[in-house]
This record gives sequence, C-alpha cells and structure tokens, in this order.
Amino acid sequence: FLSFFPFAKMSHRKFEHPRNGSLGFLPRKRSRRHRGTCRSFPKDDRSKPVHLTAFFGFKAGMTHIVREVNRPGSKLHNKEIVEGVSIVECPPMVVIGLVGYIETPRGLRALTTVWTPKIADEAKRRFYKNWYKSKKKAFGNYAKKMTGEHKGVNGQKERERSLKKMEKYCSVIRVIVHNKQGLLKLRQKKAHLMEVQLNGGSIADKIKWGVDHLEQEVRVGDVFNQNEMIDTIGVTRGKGFEGVTTRWGTSRLPRKTHKGLRKVACIGSWHPARVQWTVARAGQNGYHHRTEINKKIYRIGEGTRYGCTN
Repeated sequence: FLSFFPFAKMSHRKFEHPRNGSLGFLPRKRSRRHRGTCRSFPKDDRSKPVHLTAFFGFKAGMTHIVREVNRPGSKLHNKEIVEGVSIVECPPMVVIGLVGYIETPRGLRALTTVWTPKIADEAKRRFYKNWYKSKKKAFGNYAKKMTGEHKGVNGQKERERSLKKMEKYCSVIRVIVHNKQGLLKLRQKKAHLMEVQLNGGSIADKIKWGVDHLEQEVRVGDVFNQNEMIDTIGVTRGKGFEGVTTRWGTSRLPRKTHKGLRKVACIGSWHPARVQWTVARAGQNGYHHRTEINKKIYRIGEGTRYGCTN
C-alpha cells in the first residue's frame, strides 16, 4: 500500500536499490574502428549559408583554465574556478569528392558520386592494404577520363550529368574529405577519409560549394567558432578485461567472503534458468565508441604554419 502515498520513501537497502551502471551503452565491447564516426548530422537549416558540420581532430594533451562561473543560485556564482581542458590538434582537411543521397522508405541511399581527378598519395594509401608493394594506380582511369586522355569517353560530360542528376533528385549532399596526415607528428602516413554533410542553402548552393572547394583546404576556423558548443565523437581509452566491481561499480562483499569479495553475490533466481542480460558481469572495459555533448571551444589557435605564434 505504500505506493499510493506520494511521500513514501524508498524501502530498505536490504530489499531494493538503484541498479549499478547504465544499460543504455550495451553491448560493452571493443569498437570496430579506432576513429570515431558521425552516425548522424545536425538538422539542416536552409536559411543559413552553406557550411560543413564536422571536422577531424587529434587529442594532443590537456591543460587548465581559470574562468568565472555565471550560475545564479549556486555558491560558485560570480566566483573563479579552475577547469581542465583538452587541446585538440586539427590539421586542415582537403575536399576530394561529392556524394548525393536520395530519401527512400528504408533511409538514405547514395545516388551518385563525383571525385576530383587529383587525389594526394596520403589519401590513395587508404585504398590499399600494402602501399609500397602496390602499383599505385587508384583513380588512374578516372583521372584520364576527366582530362580527356581516355579514348571514347568524355569525363567532363559524365561529371556534368552526375551533378545535374544530384541537383534534380538528391535531398542530402555530403563531401568526401581527408585530413593532411603529413602535418601530424605521427608514424602513420595513411590519411583518414570521412563524409561530412553540407547544411544550409539550397541543393544547388551545396553542389556549387562542393565543386568550388574540390582540391581546396578547409581549416577548423572555417567550420567552428570560438565559444561555440559542439559534440565530440571518439573511442575511449581501452582498459582490457576487467572485473565486475570496476566495470559496473557494484559494491564489494564483506571482508570474510569465500573466494573473493569483488563479485556479484547473486546473479539471478533459479528460474528463468539463465543469467539475465541486465546482470552486471566481468568483461571488456574501455575502447568503446562514445559521443560527448556540449563541449565549449575556448580558443582556436592558428599556429606557426599560418604565421601566428599564439
């Protein structure tokens, strides 16, 4: 009868308690890819100018800032606090292609793709398992068609036909970009490729923006602004196989427990005669694909490459 009274408190810890850990992130297994991927993009607002909606970044380290809190009602209101911040290195991206999507009953479907004839070697490496043993002929025939060297095929006419088809039928336009991997102090030479959605303006405006920016560099300052709130997508640091107490935050058992105390004492009733999926168990911890929302950009630096010493 306690459920009828709004002022009734929770029962004793012996009988019930909130569960440990969230079930919203199951299955807690290793990510299929090391780089975070955008599974969805912001909603398109055609009243705004054409702009990109995502950018590559590599975490370089951390530091801290001192800022004033503006939170009326809090004890910290109008006081200074020290906060940790991440430093993310964002080398320029290069636009190398354009993809048009049409809407179907089963979601978006790619209708046609237009590439640039000149693609850097660091991007071509992405299409090979072993670069130095390969013939390095990726996009060779496509480039010949576009420059008119291929017999019997006019690549420019095909390209114009594809762009007109895109403008007539497509509802979503995305550009294919790769980062300038050579500017990073990393061992890897193979560039990362990604599709980034273009938002704002009409479909014709988006196609024009994409064609105008083919083979052009796009810098992070062209996509994001200072004091803007953004989401970050990445793969968390891997911890390997860990026990149930670390992985799910369950309570330790009493000190004299037989065969260890960092366990779950009861993993379920006799029937149903199987372990339920909601029960906390040991397993993989970390190296999960995660999205963190509402991160503020405190500063965008230029770097010495663009003549700024910050």
